[in-house]
Amino acid sequence: MQTLAEIKAMLAARGLRPRHRFGQNFLVEPAHLRRLLEAAAIAPGDLVLEVGPGTGTLTEELLAAGAEVIACEIDRDLAALLRERLGPSIHLVEGDVLDRKRSLSAEVRRAIASRSFRLVANLPYQVASPLLALLAGDESCRGSFVTVQREVADRLAAPPGGREHGPLSVAVQSRATVRRISDLPPGCFWPPPKVSSAMIAVEPRADPPVGAAEHDDFGRFVTSVFSRRRKQLGSILGRGAALPEGISPDARPEAVPTDAWVALWRSLGKPTAISG
Repeated sequence: MQTLAEIKAMLAARGLRPRHRFGQNFLVEPAHLRRLLEAAAIAPGDLVLEVGPGTGTLTEELLAAGAEVIACEIDRDLAALLRERLGPSIHLVEGDVLDRKRSLSAEVRRAIASRSFRLVANLPYQVASPLLALLAGDESCRGSFVTVQREVADRLAAPPGGREHGPLSVAVQSRATVRRISDLPPGCFWPPPKVSSAMIAVEPRADPPVGAAEHDDFGRFVTSVFSRRRKQLGSILGRGAALPEGISPDARPEAVPTDAWVALWRSLGKPTAISG
């Protein structure tokens, strides 16, 4: 694996430095990187989407495992570095992985070409939440194995009852399970970020209560209700609303379990938003 000295030397040789606006904090702790690879369980021939490959530390390990890698890099200088170092061994997509935060970019979709894939990446923090929420509803995605800001990991895995349990928790958990792989202090990265990080696995549920085609509408409904999270459900939906068994009109949104959210949404006719 690339060492910190090697990463610094590669960048210095090209007059480059980590760019904060792209969320460039390079993971330089090999033990954690190995844990991520072990969790992803890549087999020869597997298709992997990597977002923010940087200097290619993780990319090289994915290639060594026999994966076919689509590497999406928004930084033109790092894309040039990857092209020079790895050449035709990867499919390099130069640009943002997301199109206006709502779908995978056209070039990424063409590269995947409706095949099954895994996301394995040390994600730039600003893209983590929208990308993981999107891929939870993508039947082609066989799982996401990623490094994210610890706050995002907490929200994704949050059980009902706490402030972390919100629209992201419910939308993702309606389609996937979330498990913690490891926690990473800032010192695992160069330059060290101001926040702690976590590695997580987001894996499809065997029989999710929300279908892939319903995922976007369900997510919009949940977000609409949570926009009034200080109120009780009876006040948000109207006291005359017929709530499914087990859901109290006195409950606040963060107290409702994910599958109960699905039952509520269906009982209301699967709206995309609440009125009023």
